[in-house]
Amino acid sequence: MQRVNLSTVSEFVLVGLSDAPEVRFLLFVLFLIIYLATMAGNISILVAMSTDARLHNPMYFFLGNLSLLDILCPTITVPKMLEALLLENKAISFTGCVLQLFFLIDVVGTEIFLLAVMAYDRYVAICHPLQYMNIVSLKLCAHLAIGTWVAGFFNSLLHSSLIFTLSFCDSNEVDQYYCDIPPVLALSCSPTYSRELVLLIVAGVLGSAAFVVTLISYIYILVAILYMKSSESRHKAFSTCGSHLTVVCLFYGTTICTYVRPSSTYSPHQDRVVSMLYGILTPLLNPIIYSLRNKEVKCALRRLIGHVRTLLTR
Repeated sequence: MQRVNLSTVSEFVLVGLSDAPEVRFLLFVLFLIIYLATMAGNISILVAMSTDARLHNPMYFFLGNLSLLDILCPTITVPKMLEALLLENKAISFTGCVLQLFFLIDVVGTEIFLLAVMAYDRYVAICHPLQYMNIVSLKLCAHLAIGTWVAGFFNSLLHSSLIFTLSFCDSNEVDQYYCDIPPVLALSCSPTYSRELVLLIVAGVLGSAAFVVTLISYIYILVAILYMKSSESRHKAFSTCGSHLTVVCLFYGTTICTYVRPSSTYSPHQDRVVSMLYGILTPLLNPIIYSLRNKEVKCALRRLIGHVRTLLTR
């Protein structure tokens, strides 16, 4: 039986951001504004969908799950980053680093599976519109949503356990603004090749499966749209799928650049930019993309804003 390596490192130091006081304050203000805007946008979509009966259908149920993930993703990393920028407290305990990485991989994995489920939902809606409500029932929606969260949890549990049973006995400086797989693996004083291989295989199989479902769904959707005789129907179908497809391309592009490669190719400066794209900017852009391209969401948000204004002016 292989003995589990015990770490001698009790805490990590996040050194991914500038030490210059003037730049640090500007970054604090910038990321605080982005974080608050992200929270406001995604919470608004969640409230609009829960209070507007017109949005009580499978498509918006899954979109609500996506908004929840977009709230959780920056909340896992940004508050600690803001603390480091404002108070210069860059230390994070070993347990805190484990939890931060676990929850981040959990959210990222869940979002990958959820985007595949949303692609399938759009496939059924466009290719089988008359059978849509029978196929994508409330029970199926609940099972699919629960399945994405459970799959994300176990995927993260595997990744985290493989990483944090390594030995960390030398440097404890994480060259990133949060605990992530590549920079943490780079600090281990144990051989990491076999575990990296397992992680790449698991991530490759699960990620490829989700990507294939998404790709096949959109191939069928594209064919169905091209066969539509009415230009109005084609425009409506494109507008329905355009938001989701934009989010898929943005999310897959940044996560593949970050995770689907060996740690030997890890570039701190490049990865810092990419991780900010999917960890901070993508959760901000998702509600904007959906609200700008979806008339029903825009109308629901207008009704919500109008209702809030009425309450405030009483």
